[in-house]
Amino acid sequence: MFKLPSIPVAVALLACAVMADTQQPKKIPRIGYLAPLDRLNESARSAGIQRALRERGYMTGQNIAIEFRHAEGKQDRLPGLAAELVRLKVDLIVAAGGSSVIRPAMNTTKTLPIVMIGQGIDPVQADLVNSLARPGGNVTGFYNFSRELGGKRLELLKEAASNISRVAVLYDPAIPGTLLEVKESLPAVTGALKLTIQPWEIRSPEDFDTFLAGVNKQQQQGLYVIGGPLNKATENGSWNCFKKQVAIDLR
Repeated sequence: MFKLPSIPVAVALLACAVMADTQQPKKIPRIGYLAPLDRLNESARSAGIQRALRERGYMTGQNIAIEFRHAEGKQDRLPGLAAELVRLKVDLIVAAGGSSVIRPAMNTTKTLPIVMIGQGIDPVQADLVNSLARPGGNVTGFYNFSRELGGKRLELLKEAASNISRVAVLYDPAIPGTLLEVKESLPAVTGALKLTIQPWEIRSPEDFDTFLAGVNKQQQQGLYVIGGPLNKATENGSWNCFKKQVAIDLR
């Protein structure tokens, strides 16, 4: 298994997986897309996949089809949605999320290729594959190093603003891997950096109003944002105002 660095590269893997079927003119390869959130919150990632497919000559509705299934934040729906994709006889399943999405797909099929994207923890530790070099089974894809690199990002933030000592950490607990980053990776380096972190759960852009009210009282000097749909909140005026006043680490 390769640790691929970006969604476009992962899409190349999808293209390879369906390439054999394109030799049959009458059959259009079908990709099953299984996601934990709703269509709106998943739109950026799915749009990136479709764009990368187009760059490789795969046009949705012409020579490739994508069956989208969204759990809309309801984890108990994922097994049923995965089973539905299998019944539709898709050629592979894209598991757009962490273990909570990959596992239901794995439990549903042992033969269809499952391409994982957005996995935030080591798939070997999560018991999704046997090893990175020889994954075995039907799961492949990539995972990001967000949790492992969390301490380094905090270090870079300190280098950019050496006078800060208090940093607010914004995260969405529904995103796999973020809790481990908040509770393990970041605290492991705060002592050496002489930083105190204050975690804030942000489950939707609307939660920023509460955050902004509280963070001003606590006089936080830096801000560390952990991925997900949080970046959409940058359109909020008060959020933009806050960004101008503190050191920022956005990723």
